[in-house]
Amino acid sequence: MNIFTLIRNNIVETLDNLAEQGKLPANLNADRMVAEPPRDPAHGDAATNAALVMANQAGMKPRQFAEILAEGLKDLPIVDSVEIAGPGFVNLRLSKSFWESCLREILEQGDRFGSSDMGKGQKKNVEFVSANPTGPMHVGHSRGAVFGDALASLLEKAGYDVTREYYVNDAGAQVDVLARSAYLRYKEALGEKIGEIPEGLYPGEYLIPVGRELAEKEGAKWLDKPESEWLAYFRTFSINKMMDMIRDDLAALGIKFDVFSSERALVEVGKIEEVIEFLRAKGLIYEGVLEPPKGKLPDDWEPRPQTLFKATEFGDDVDRALKKSNGFQTYFASDMAYHLDKYRRGFDDMINVWGADHAGYVKRLQAAVKALTDGKAKLDVKLCQMVNLMCNGEPMKMSKRAGRFVTLRDMVDAVGKDVMRFIMLTRKNDAHLDFDVEKVKEQSKDNPVFYVNYAFARARSVRRRAAEMFPQQDLGLSELSKADFTLLTDEAEIALIRLLAEFPRQIETAAAAHEPHRIAYYLNDVAAAFHGLWNKGRDNAELRFLEQEKPALSLARLALVEAVAVVIQSGLDVFGVVPAEEM
Repeated sequence: MNIFTLIRNNIVETLDNLAEQGKLPANLNADRMVAEPPRDPAHGDAATNAALVMANQAGMKPRQFAEILAEGLKDLPIVDSVEIAGPGFVNLRLSKSFWESCLREILEQGDRFGSSDMGKGQKKNVEFVSANPTGPMHVGHSRGAVFGDALASLLEKAGYDVTREYYVNDAGAQVDVLARSAYLRYKEALGEKIGEIPEGLYPGEYLIPVGRELAEKEGAKWLDKPESEWLAYFRTFSINKMMDMIRDDLAALGIKFDVFSSERALVEVGKIEEVIEFLRAKGLIYEGVLEPPKGKLPDDWEPRPQTLFKATEFGDDVDRALKKSNGFQTYFASDMAYHLDKYRRGFDDMINVWGADHAGYVKRLQAAVKALTDGKAKLDVKLCQMVNLMCNGEPMKMSKRAGRFVTLRDMVDAVGKDVMRFIMLTRKNDAHLDFDVEKVKEQSKDNPVFYVNYAFARARSVRRRAAEMFPQQDLGLSELSKADFTLLTDEAEIALIRLLAEFPRQIETAAAAHEPHRIAYYLNDVAAAFHGLWNKGRDNAELRFLEQEKPALSLARLALVEAVAVVIQSGLDVFGVVPAEEM
């Protein structure tokens, strides 16, 4: 359980008791009252703003309210001492027995520790990657792919019902270019000289096997036929092959989707026209001419009448075109139809993970979701900045197979799935990330993957030594939870328990903010605290984890070590990373 939720519940109960005693008014509104870590750890283990937000209701000054509350809180079994700070903050120091109970809870819950019911089964749709099906995944996609998958896992651990979705952009001009590129490779497979790949077509070697397969399957059937006859078939065949490749690339990174939605399918069943008429019936469509924007003109601007959506009524900067003057629908119209489809499938809480180059598109789509759902649905767009890919400080060379970029598979092969996933989550999604394929293999505390994994491997080594030292002792988590934790008296041991007990709160706050990188920071702190305790035991024999002559103390310390392993493994599981048993 989130210990700060527990503390808040205790404060609410104390307020009720004080009201029954006539020391405070009854029925005070505690909605704005929080219990959280103090900004300065020296001030205690928890702080509450209760006096600041509730004193006015009670007709008191905050300091007066705080003094009454502090007296009531001193009687709680989990509280060691209470202090009042500033204008009325109440700081709590929690009892050692409370921290011992937290350690016991970690061991009793095992891999369930940190899981939360905060989401209460609410449905969330996380749409990520959604790369055009025109080639293999490149390293630029990898950050959004890892971020989206980890965010989905984080939300699941926080109690949400999450659907991972990939939106296949298979209805635009780019897939016609793909078909023409595949047709060129088809001709090549049949023995024709194609020379240099013409400008505007995809040059990557990944289309060579597609051309060969087409040649084996179709023979010379399509040679010398007009494009109008072969384009649709080559487009469908090539898209299917590219999606197979993309699924394989994502699987190599440990990512699987629950749903693949097709833009072309929406077009073919008339969903684009349907959404336009849906908005027209709501009075949100008109024919007009947009003012030319300042700076670079966007693709959807024309100095002629267009079918426009009243996006400005929903927070956008300008109204947006759904149909151009030639009657063709815009990409924005397709996106509106897709998000209405998601809403109708039961998702009123949507998260989209995009590249940072789509930042200018966020406000218009959020306006669209408001209009389409009468404000009942919300859309959070998380933008992922580019990855600066290097090798020993130098820019990494491009992939010949891909044509113009380094592929995701290149990276997985170079550093491994787990390293790649962890590193992609060591920075906030909208911050630039340097990824050096050689430096991430270094065994130093500056390498967060190694640092956290080394802590887990060290914990496992302690367990193996304990099994040798105490061969008759049951060392399972359930049995270790019964150890005598009063024997843990060193301040570094208690500090580590405090840190481990924060894990459920870390999960909830990271999930609420949609920021999985917070878990990476937290795991690094856990690893640092554990390595510090390890080093103290190396310098001071009295603090060694295991002593043959002191079995009770050894079991208590082993319990703490096992709790470290439980939390690290649980955190890495959110990231889709398997911890190293040995290093």
